[in-house]
This record gives sequence, C-alpha cells and structure tokens, in this order.
Amino acid sequence: MQNRTQWVCAALAAVLCLGLTQATLADPLTVKTAQGKVQGKTINDGKVRAYLGLPYAAPPVGDLRWKAPEPAAKWSGTRDATKYATHCAQNHVFDDMVFQDNGPSEDCLYLNVYAPATASAKSKLPVMFWIHGGGYTGGGSNEPRHNGDFLPLKNVVLVTINYRLGVFGFLATDELAKEANGVAGNYGLQDMVAALQWVNGNIGAFGGDPKNVTIFGESAGSFAVSTLMASPMAQGLFAKAIGESGAAFPSGINLGGATVAERVKLDGAWMESIGAKSIQDLRAMTTEQVLEASKKNKAGFPPDIDGKVLTEPVPDTFAAGKQAHVPLLAGWNADEGSFFAMRGMTAEQWKGMAQGLYKERAEEFLKLYPADTDARALRSAIDYGSDAFIAFGTWKWLEAHRKTGSAPVYRYHFELAAPPSKFHPGTFAFHSDDIEYVFGTLDTRPGYTVRPEDRKLSDQMMTYWSNFARTGDPNGSGLPTWPTYNAGDALIHLNDPISAGPDTTQPRYEFLLKGIAPMQF
Repeated sequence: MQNRTQWVCAALAAVLCLGLTQATLADPLTVKTAQGKVQGKTINDGKVRAYLGLPYAAPPVGDLRWKAPEPAAKWSGTRDATKYATHCAQNHVFDDMVFQDNGPSEDCLYLNVYAPATASAKSKLPVMFWIHGGGYTGGGSNEPRHNGDFLPLKNVVLVTINYRLGVFGFLATDELAKEANGVAGNYGLQDMVAALQWVNGNIGAFGGDPKNVTIFGESAGSFAVSTLMASPMAQGLFAKAIGESGAAFPSGINLGGATVAERVKLDGAWMESIGAKSIQDLRAMTTEQVLEASKKNKAGFPPDIDGKVLTEPVPDTFAAGKQAHVPLLAGWNADEGSFFAMRGMTAEQWKGMAQGLYKERAEEFLKLYPADTDARALRSAIDYGSDAFIAFGTWKWLEAHRKTGSAPVYRYHFELAAPPSKFHPGTFAFHSDDIEYVFGTLDTRPGYTVRPEDRKLSDQMMTYWSNFARTGDPNGSGLPTWPTYNAGDALIHLNDPISAGPDTTQPRYEFLLKGIAPMQF
C-alpha cells in the first residue's frame, strides 16, 4: 500500500511539474532573443505587451567610447524587461523632453518592443521602427509621447530606440579615423543600423515580420530616415520609410554634410580648446566632464560623410538613384516656424528683412511671402521660417525620391492647429506637434485639453501610418483618399476634416532652389 501511495504521489508531482513547465513555455510575456530570454509586461489594460530596455549592442563605455557598436552580451536565465533603460547622455536641449527612467548614461544602447497582446511568433505583423528627434543632441526612446500603448492596436509591432547623441554620437578626430581605417563620426547612425540588425534577427519572436520593417522618425529622426535610405550599411534592413519634418538635404539648418577631413579639423580645434591632447585624454574624462566641455563647440557635432555610413552627400545618392527604392511617406507641419510669432513682425519690418535677405530678388520674394498687412507679414514670416528651417529640405527629399526612387511617394501637410499648452504658447501646428497624433498619446501633453477633433485626427493618422507600414499605401477603408505625390503634385491636408489637393506652395520652393538665405533662428 505504501509503495502504491508513493507511486501515485510521484505521478501527481510529475503531472504538476509538466503542467507548470508547459505554462512557463506558453507564457506570452516570455520571449527568447538571440541574447537570452526576456520577460515583459502588459500595458493599456492588457491590450499591448511591452518589452522594455532590451540591449541591442554592448555598452559604449571605456575603450568602446567613440567606436562602432559591438554586439550585446548574452545572458543566462530570464532578463526583466518591464522597466525602461537609461536614455543617452546629453545636455539639456528642450523643455518638453521628459524621460521615464533614471538616466542619462553612456550605457544607453537599448530599445523597446511593443506588440498587440494577440500577437504570436507566427503573426508576421508589420514592424514600425521609431527614431526620435532632438537635433542629434537630445531625446530618447522613452519619452511619454512615444509610448507604445496605442499604435500597436493598429496591428503592428512598434520598436523605439536610443542612439548616441552629440559629442558621444558624432565626434570625429584624426586619432579616431586612424583607429577605424579612416572612418570617424556617425556612431549614433551606426547605432541605428545595429538596432535594425537586432530587429532583423529577433523581431519575429515578438510577432513582427523582419522583411516588413518601416523606419520612421521626426525632426532629426526624419533626417536619419533619409540618411539611412542613402546608407550602404542600411540597405536591405527596411522596406518602407516615413519622414516627419526633416531631411538630410541642404536647407536653413545644418545636420550633416561635412567630410571626415573637415570634421577632423573642426573637432580637433575643439579638443585643443579644452586642453585634450589625445583621444585617450577624452576617454579618461567622466561623462559629465565631456558634456560640459562639449558646450564650448558652437558648431556642434553633426553627422559627417564618414566613408562607412555615408560615402557621399545624401542628395548625391538620391540624384544617382542609389538610395533604397522603398515607398516613402513624408511631410511637415503648417507652422514649423511658429517661433516667429513670439517675436512679432510688421509689414515694414518684413519688407526690410526681404531686402536684406534677397536684395535684387526681394520683389519676387515678397510675391511669394507677401507683406500687405502686419498680419500677412507675420504669416509670411512663419511660412518662410518654416521653409528655411525644415520644409524646404523635406520637399527636396520628396522630389528627389519621386524622380529616382522607383517607388510610390506620399506627401502630407499637418494643419490642425493646437491651442496653447505648457510648452507651446499660441495656436499653431508647431514643430513636433504631430508626434502625439501618430502615437495616440495626446493625453501625455502637459497642460493640454484634448479636443474631439484631436482624437479623430489621431486615429486617422495612426491608421494611415500603419496601413502604409503594412502595404506601402496609406489608404484604407473609412479614410479620405490619399493620392500619390506625382500627377498634379497632389498631397493630403491633415486637418479637421482631412482633404486632398494640388500643391500650392511649390513656387516658393522653386524660388528657394535658386538660392536660400537662411534666417537666424
């Protein structure tokens, strides 16, 4: 009897053990990556699975500071992926950049994955790979406006990444070039490529399709999208591209384009000014010391033509048709230059500014940016500020890709003006205004009362963006038709209501093609 009892107990224990093992294996929040298992959590009332702070490369610290990203180390057991990792080391850039971690740190090469709760390893959902903005000097993947609570509900897998910024992401010196066979700078861009490679190898386990990745970003993130389209390193790692307000095409601001030799000279002068005699001296400095010293470089640390990420200027690659031939959706906001409203403008001032900027072309300029009244002069100042700041370069990117990209192009103009809020006084569709609409995160905007028209447009934009990620065409049931950007230069106006029509601003950009005189921002 005793033996029989022992046998029954052993059998029951085995069944219980098997059940527990199967339950563990079936746990949808545990996913196996190439580095090891990760345990995520659910958000948005269980509708979305979130895997936070996943390392896609080794920490770029010590001797790895200012080197190409190295593979992330493997681990045993299961890694906790329920909290954000630190955002990348940076000086203060913009007041509206808020982070949900304990950073900043140089140990920051992490990404976040958000998937619908219904996704499985067999789902093969489109992947949307977000690159944050911040002038390549600030920002991070865990800003509340980039949260993944809502966009995955459009049946996509969302990935948001950190990448090295400022002096840590783009320093170029003679010694660094010697260390890497002539290549220097663009470590932040190489981080993006490494993150895309991680996605290519791992996203299937989260329910994503590695063959259907859409890169998208805003401001500097949009500059990065255009750059990755031109980069030999990124070829084949994505299938579609979305750019929101920005492109690596010459405009009124400089976010790249110098050669390694030019950058070595500039950054070498900065090193001399802070008393650093070698790259070893810089690597011996603390994070805080480097950041403080970087403030003395008024030219900043933009991307360069490093010979690896980029072998030539981005516009040259597009002109030759050597960019990634993928569908492109891009555009900008109506009031990118809304900062002019803070300064004010009269008709007399604007006419004087036109003469100073364009001299013998001033009369033609004032036909395109008129100054009939003080109110019209202020509107013209905002329009020109928008064009010189970000719109003109983005327009050139769209034009270049539709000429040589052998793929559909879609253009938008975001126009729904937001009422005043904590960080953005005035009623404008300001620079970065579109982000919370794309992510469905309007409730994270401080001091802002979300209107019904905001909710409606946000849902429409999330649907357009996710449709495009799925098929390369933003159109779908229940949405106003978005025409391709070719015949008649048609574009869509993202407003309440949405409408479509021909481009009425092209004469401004044709004028600027003859030579642009950037305003002081």
